[in-house]
Amino acid sequence: MKMKLSVLHAAVLAATLAVPAGSVQAALPFLTADNQEMPTLAPMLEKATPAVVHISVEGSREVRQRVPDAFRHFFGQRGQGELRQERPFSGLGSGVIIDAAKGYVVTNNHVIQDADKIQIKLKDGRSFSAKKLGADPQSDIALLQIEAKNLVQIPLADSDKLRVGDYAIAIGNPFGLEQTVTSGIVSSLGRSGLNMDGFEDFIQTDAAINSGNSGGALVNLRGELIGINTAILGPNGGNVGIGFSIPSNMMKNLVDQIIEHGEIRRGSLGVRGNDVNSELTEALNLNVSRGAFINEVLPDTAAAKAGLKAGDVIISMNGNRVHSFNELRARIATLGAGRKAELGILRDGKERKVTVTLQELASSQVAANQLHPMLQGATLNNSSKGVEISEIASGSVAEQVGLRQGDIITGVNRQRVANLAELRRILDNRQGVAALYIRRGNDDLYILLR
Repeated sequence: MKMKLSVLHAAVLAATLAVPAGSVQAALPFLTADNQEMPTLAPMLEKATPAVVHISVEGSREVRQRVPDAFRHFFGQRGQGELRQERPFSGLGSGVIIDAAKGYVVTNNHVIQDADKIQIKLKDGRSFSAKKLGADPQSDIALLQIEAKNLVQIPLADSDKLRVGDYAIAIGNPFGLEQTVTSGIVSSLGRSGLNMDGFEDFIQTDAAINSGNSGGALVNLRGELIGINTAILGPNGGNVGIGFSIPSNMMKNLVDQIIEHGEIRRGSLGVRGNDVNSELTEALNLNVSRGAFINEVLPDTAAAKAGLKAGDVIISMNGNRVHSFNELRARIATLGAGRKAELGILRDGKERKVTVTLQELASSQVAANQLHPMLQGATLNNSSKGVEISEIASGSVAEQVGLRQGDIITGVNRQRVANLAELRRILDNRQGVAALYIRRGNDDLYILLR
């Protein structure tokens, strides 16, 4: 009697059998001794896993420790509230070879951040020192390079074609356990909000992802890369069936910029807006329930030059649906300056297409958590009066400490602040509490950052 297959295995078998003949990345069935077909991912994984590497790092980080008043003179910290020390650290993670000829390896920025030594170990046991070519902390992507022969690269899939329910396979090194494979499905697309200051458009998956999987591969049944595993949602860093990956298209846009320019040249559209929600749909009689609503088009920007208007709803970008303003923001930023994007918009109840040429995000605009952790969620710009808080995320740390959109920072700890460079210098050299002097409309106030 033939063995009964589970619903999941039957579905996998049906999917694998539907792969065109001759596809070398396909997950193929094999025959048992009694000629029963059994689904297996082994042939695909034998080709994909050599492209996933183990990364170990060493370095040192500055650690700040608050010193009680009674003991400050023992540490040479009289009148100061913190003791700063350099402490060594080590860490483990994963990476993916995307170009065998050039030795390019992609991983997460947080895997290699502050590392002085980066060591990459291949599946065949060879080990190489890696050079960091560039990184983007806000999207958590880093590009490394090794000098090695006979490398195996992983083919890239078009992540914009992913659908909820597609099978997903995670490959990495959780807890240092090399070459671990887990399986699941694409649980959701366009996820954001994990890092208020980041550019996020995550693939969510229930394939088991744990500490050490960061920087590893998320692949489809053909063994093509659909994402770079980057985050998990669970207590104590453990798997609870909710993991997140950076889409392969987003990764490729960022890597191409690093290779071409040596840095990320972030794209800018020049609009402010919100997510489309039920209240907005009802108030404006919109016939869409998801999208990016434009509140304001800034002058002399890509959006203004393309003819976008306040009240437009952006519903697609380059033929792919846009579900939220955060998703649009991430796609625009990571596509890069100088690139063209075709936006599908809804105006006066009618859909139309608008082509924009993205400008470069002004270098004066920064995520505020780079200056102080309690500013997480705010975006700062230089202005004629000081440093303006141009955006602030709802529920963010910055909002909780009392900052508001439109606030102007004019001083810190009784020192005048005229621009971001001065603000950064003062905060970098601060000791203890930072007292921000804020101009809000016609009022002046202090906000303390501890």
